[in-house]
Amino acid sequence: MANSDATQEIPSSVAACSNFNGVIYRKRRYLMYSAVTIVLLILPFITLGENNGHIFLLSFDHKQLHIFGIVFDMQEFYLMPFFLILLFLGIFFMTTLAGRVFCGWACPQTIFRVIFRDLIETKILKLRKRIDNKQQNPDLSLFLNQIKKAIALGIWFCLSLLIASNFMWYFVPPQDFFTYLFQEPLADHTILLTFLACITAAIFFEVSLIGEKFCAYMCPYCRVQSVLYDKDTIMTVYDYKRGGEVYNSSGVKMWKKPETPQAECTGCEACVKVCPTHIDIRKGLQLECINCLECADACVKVMGKLGKVSLIGWTSMDMVETRNKVNYFRFRTTGYLIVLAIVFVSLLIMGSKKENMLLNINTFSERYSIKSDGSVDNSYSFLFQNTSPVPHTYYFEVDHADIYIKRPKKGILLQPGEKSKMIVTLSTKENLSTAENKDTAILLNIHAFAEDDPTISIQREIIFTYPYIKK
Repeated sequence: MANSDATQEIPSSVAACSNFNGVIYRKRRYLMYSAVTIVLLILPFITLGENNGHIFLLSFDHKQLHIFGIVFDMQEFYLMPFFLILLFLGIFFMTTLAGRVFCGWACPQTIFRVIFRDLIETKILKLRKRIDNKQQNPDLSLFLNQIKKAIALGIWFCLSLLIASNFMWYFVPPQDFFTYLFQEPLADHTILLTFLACITAAIFFEVSLIGEKFCAYMCPYCRVQSVLYDKDTIMTVYDYKRGGEVYNSSGVKMWKKPETPQAECTGCEACVKVCPTHIDIRKGLQLECINCLECADACVKVMGKLGKVSLIGWTSMDMVETRNKVNYFRFRTTGYLIVLAIVFVSLLIMGSKKENMLLNINTFSERYSIKSDGSVDNSYSFLFQNTSPVPHTYYFEVDHADIYIKRPKKGILLQPGEKSKMIVTLSTKENLSTAENKDTAILLNIHAFAEDDPTISIQREIIFTYPYIKK
């Protein structure tokens, strides 16, 4: 139960070392939502460098990955594991440090629900009475409310189509997307249209029907956080020492207003009414809490009228228990930061070694052929690709004194992004056999390069087979 002798002394110390200080978070959240929305909408339209690389684009059509203007071809997708590692480590670090802060402040699902419920249904159409009461659903038995609901769904469907298109732009560049969309016949782009329709439908029904049930029961992040929290994790916390305990240790509600002497909670339940995931923050840590701090804003208004500090804030459980300052840089968060830094530096190093030409070499099933003049030929298939933003002519050299290039005799001109297959024949007139009763495998180093740019070159190794000839 709450400590009655601490009620008068605690507020000033709490305000000094945590976020129990009367901060209104709603405007900050809306600014964050606006910033995230604008960034996600305009990023696909931004291109950098001579090759018009995107900030981020995973193009299945062109089999390319764009990162900050650098274009990586399919053969360079070995970088993807580094991005995935960064993503998961970033989630672990963020969750350990600040719980589900992403859910409440940047998650598209949360932003979509705010737009649909708070903006369209409440502010614009007045279908809901107040933003501060998210537990009371509109009365759809009234004909006027039914019309308003239909209008709200119509507006949201149009926005869902825009959102789905925006999502697709990270896989199909906007210039290609609109070309395909308005290109005849549309039957040639059924895959694009199918994805667009399915994503639009998923967003429309998930936001308008499922709502915050997705956050509470379907989102995997909700389950991940439970094993990543510790006593110093920043989250939305009710100060039961000041407000009084409303629930017992078994999670059973004892009363609406705490009966503890000098408990400051008024039992108004404004924090309950405003919660989008329909929980009571006074019950303690719950997986459904998305750290949106709507309850903290509600408590600030109520307690502010009484001249007191908010009972709900963004802080840690340890701070509530001990009144110590939040420990941000502890072993777990520091460890995650170090590993994140190592992976990020590794990614930069790997990315800086991007090749401006790619070369794949394949051998034919017939490893060699013996000509009438006694020479031995080995044939290969060289697949060149120009991954630089300008045209280049590519050729190659062989690092063996007795093996020469029989064909081709000249290089191949490739435009930016172009691929071309070249049939290569290497030959020798010397007896290179060194093994008894079997063929001789000779390791060759192929030096491929751009004839018009000596800085562009790569090395490949191949096997030249010289046959065993009975004497």
